[in-house]
Amino acid sequence: MLSSKGTKSFRTAGSRILEQETGSGSGSGPGAGIISLLAQRPVTTVRELPLGKVVPNPGQPRMTWHQETLNELAASIREHGVLQPILVRPSGDAYEIIAGERRWRASKLAGKQTIPAIVERFDDATALEIALIENLQRENLSPLDEAIIYQRMTGELGYSIRQLAGKISKDKGYVENRLRLASAPDDVRDMVAQRHDTLTHAYELMKVEDKRRRKALVKQVIGGQLTLVRLRDRVERVLHPLEKGPRPEPVIPPLRDDALVVATRMLNTALAEIARAVGDGDTANVLEGDRQNLAKFLTISRARLDNIVARLRAR
Repeated sequence: MLSSKGTKSFRTAGSRILEQETGSGSGSGPGAGIISLLAQRPVTTVRELPLGKVVPNPGQPRMTWHQETLNELAASIREHGVLQPILVRPSGDAYEIIAGERRWRASKLAGKQTIPAIVERFDDATALEIALIENLQRENLSPLDEAIIYQRMTGELGYSIRQLAGKISKDKGYVENRLRLASAPDDVRDMVAQRHDTLTHAYELMKVEDKRRRKALVKQVIGGQLTLVRLRDRVERVLHPLEKGPRPEPVIPPLRDDALVVATRMLNTALAEIARAVGDGDTANVLEGDRQNLAKFLTISRARLDNIVARLRAR
């Protein structure tokens, strides 16, 4: 017998998962439910397939599975069943999953013998696109998994960055940063896989080409020994070991676009004003709350500037 506390916890988790599984989110983006992708195809009968006849997709874009959420979904399936059929295609004597591997895995955990499925014949490109989009709907999708999915959509399916950003309702810069992560060195990717909160650190570490130094910094970040601010300082010292003393103020570059000229001057003036307000050396005259808030604001601003620089250099 479940306690009242356990029952409440189960129902909360079950409701959340069931809402996600039925694709009840609003809008027409990736969260609208995978079955919406079949809306323009002829109506197909839902069949009950033996779990043993269903096989996972060898090209499954998702790299990690969270056991806790699988267990929650399995508990929900025991009580309610599988509310949304999985999508499969014939593969020899079996059926290959296109969308719904999480429901298939949870059904096995729940001790089910069959699973409701829609059987469709899709070519490889269409099957891959549906599988990728379905995975983007999932909760707890890691930044690294997300990056790999974006990489496959641009590399294998021919999406431009702008098309992909529109498809998933994300900012173009967001997609570009995730694609940078997909091509990051193995040690940086492993760090993000272990700790999702090191994503911004990863972009900073990708500037370091020296493998030995980068691995040492990665180890310190994973161990919680380097904050983002301290990491940036270390990276700067690695990249510019001979630089000493304060850096000169940047010279306004020759630009032909009036809007760029005005914006660049305003940025230069704003940075100079902030530097004067903070002062040289010790920042004891700055209130503690202001120090923390300003450091956070400048960290975010620097990430945006790094993204602009990357976009300009990529052209």
